[in-house]
Amino acid sequence: MKELLNSRLREAEESLIRKFSLLAVKLGAKHILTLGEPDFDTPKEIKQSMVEALELGKTSYGISYGNEELRRAIGAYEARVNKVDYAPTEIMVTAGATESLTVALLTMLNPGDEVINLIPAYPLYKNVVTFAGAKMVNIDISKNNFQLSTKMLEAAITEKTKAIILTSPNNPTGTVLSDESLEVVYQSVKKNEFFVISDEVYNQLVYTERRLGFSKYQDIRRFIIVCQSFSKPYAMTGWRLGYLMAPLWFISEAMKAHQYMVLAVNTFIQYGGITALDYDVTEMVRSYQTRRDYVVQRMSAMGLEFPKPEGAFYVFPSIEKYGLKSWEFCEKLVHAEGVALVPGICFDADDHIRISYCVEMETLARGLDGLERFIATL
Repeated sequence: MKELLNSRLREAEESLIRKFSLLAVKLGAKHILTLGEPDFDTPKEIKQSMVEALELGKTSYGISYGNEELRRAIGAYEARVNKVDYAPTEIMVTAGATESLTVALLTMLNPGDEVINLIPAYPLYKNVVTFAGAKMVNIDISKNNFQLSTKMLEAAITEKTKAIILTSPNNPTGTVLSDESLEVVYQSVKKNEFFVISDEVYNQLVYTERRLGFSKYQDIRRFIIVCQSFSKPYAMTGWRLGYLMAPLWFISEAMKAHQYMVLAVNTFIQYGGITALDYDVTEMVRSYQTRRDYVVQRMSAMGLEFPKPEGAFYVFPSIEKYGLKSWEFCEKLVHAEGVALVPGICFDADDHIRISYCVEMETLARGLDGLERFIATL
């Protein structure tokens, strides 16, 4: 019989994070600590900029690269914050980081290529790699304090290696790659010449002294692809606004994928993005850090083991000692206490669970109370 569907699409998974979240709601979960959805409203200054754009009639098709004023603002922001120099022609505005990551991977990958992935990792990566007919090569960095060594990376590299994906701060652990880990990748790229996709969606949400990310290695900029989003730092998840930065020759090819997927990002929301880049997120970060500290204290008292989050708004405790796989653990927790967490299997780490603490303190406290009662029964 004729194959009716794209076999690569069938090989990919639907979002297990969203699948479990929907299941938890169906099972009656009352305390939801699953999705990475900031509980802040988008700042009024940002919303006002969008409203003004609408009132001025900014509702026509925009250019595919994105509003030039926004791209110039992005370039100025990156120069100020990350000390890198990207021209507007090296920046493409996208429908969130989800699109920028997808476009980046589809632009570079051929069937049979390999992409190195540091797990635990956000599940989007492996599924887009599957769409492209390429192969994901995982390196489990949980056994090395969630950092990368030269030995680990060299063991994963082959003649088919096309790229490595770096996420710092990490989803789901909240860990930040050390300068030593970044240096390992830098030296390897100089030797082996492969792309580095730097997923920086949480790079403004850092609780320790902020360090420059991989884009600082501008002597190898021809191999660096930066993917960024407005969603997390500015509480703009529903806006679907992000950007991709890369050398002009890469952007020119990536534009083909972008045009035929979305043509161009919504015109009027881009004006909100211009304002967002000058918005001070310090108070939001302080609030997340307060909640981080509370979660760390509570889980330590429960006897759970986890890397202390340095950024983002997740914590990733091990459940290995309880003898349950992560999906079973989380489903039992919903039944017993009405608390919904994310199974670690979603991130290729079946002996962990993810707790999202970007929720109001009352929900967080009640959720952790339920978790404490539940693990006391195991």
